[in-house]
Amino acid sequence: MSIPLLLFVLLLSLLPLSFSQQSCAHDIMPENKLYSLCNSLPQLSANLHWTYHPSNSTVDIAYRAPQSSDGWIAWALNPTATGMNGAETIFAFYDSKGVMTTVTYPITYTNTTVRNSSLSFKIYSMSSQFSNNVMSIYATIELPNNKTKVNHVWQSSTIFTNGMPSGHAATGANVRSTATLDLLSGESSGSGNSRLHRKNIHGVLNAVSWGILMPIGAIIARYMRVFKSADPAWFYLHVACQCSAYIVGVAGWGTGLKLGSDSKGITYDSHRDIGIALFSLATLQVFALLLRPKKDHKYRLYWNIYHHVIGYTVIILSVINIFKGFDILDPERKWKHAYIAIIVTLGGIAVALEAITWGIVLKRKRSDSSEKSHRGTNGVNGLNGTNGYGASRQHQVT
Repeated sequence: MSIPLLLFVLLLSLLPLSFSQQSCAHDIMPENKLYSLCNSLPQLSANLHWTYHPSNSTVDIAYRAPQSSDGWIAWALNPTATGMNGAETIFAFYDSKGVMTTVTYPITYTNTTVRNSSLSFKIYSMSSQFSNNVMSIYATIELPNNKTKVNHVWQSSTIFTNGMPSGHAATGANVRSTATLDLLSGESSGSGNSRLHRKNIHGVLNAVSWGILMPIGAIIARYMRVFKSADPAWFYLHVACQCSAYIVGVAGWGTGLKLGSDSKGITYDSHRDIGIALFSLATLQVFALLLRPKKDHKYRLYWNIYHHVIGYTVIILSVINIFKGFDILDPERKWKHAYIAIIVTLGGIAVALEAITWGIVLKRKRSDSSEKSHRGTNGVNGLNGTNGYGASRQHQVT
């Protein structure tokens, strides 16, 4: 197994698939509010408590999340999907009069301006509370279609428009706060976690392909070719590395398209645009391999310029876009630091090889120049000997 492939497998195995959870058992509930089950939600440090009543298909819920007095929290059921679009939402916040209040509103991608509107299911009671930098929503609701396995979404933010909750961060925990909850068993399978897993795979595939394998291939082509003993091995290694990078990159591109189609209404413009440009240029680079002229062809110089410019542009764009991906995914700092360490190491290797190979090239040029000079001197000496002989004879005749 090659070193790049080993690196790829290692990074995949280290995907951050675990999520920190805080215990919901220690929540101090208001008087007369007791719940059968609770779930420490994997995002936003939030907790959900509930009691299901099968006799009338209702559920008492308490959603609690850390928040400042100038922010808002929200909890929702989504009867038709697993994300934000279609989420039937309960908001809690301080209104313009400084009173803790709750409003309901069904969220869609085409209509996100919050106003107090009724939901598709009945709400029997609803209240909110703020204490010790924790906001809480308490409600008794009728379960849509009496389904005990529900898709729920939760949120918190400090963004308001005209005194109403309006928008939240489009990165990190705020876009991962969704899950499927079994109200009977308490088991939760996070669709947000699944999406995060796909994002992690997307990030690793692209980091390994464009951000690691591609620079390694460029280093091989630039420096190994200087060593005569490495010819033509350097070429095959270069092609193998770059083709592997492209194949893995195509997989990363595919996961990105899937994530985009599953995240309607959430767009990362610069990351997407750079990704499109990167993939297009890399595809042109692959086609360039098929159109590579021979060394003595009159167009070889132009092909070399094209190949080098496109190649280095792909590497630069890939590194930029990988860091944009880090900002979007917002992983633990160690992952960003690990990639920085890899890039710095490759840069250090390139600088060292640049000095070594320049030394070899200059030494080789001096050696070739000395050899030519030596051969030229021998030729001139021989000619001088003849001329000297002729001159001597001429002098004697004279």
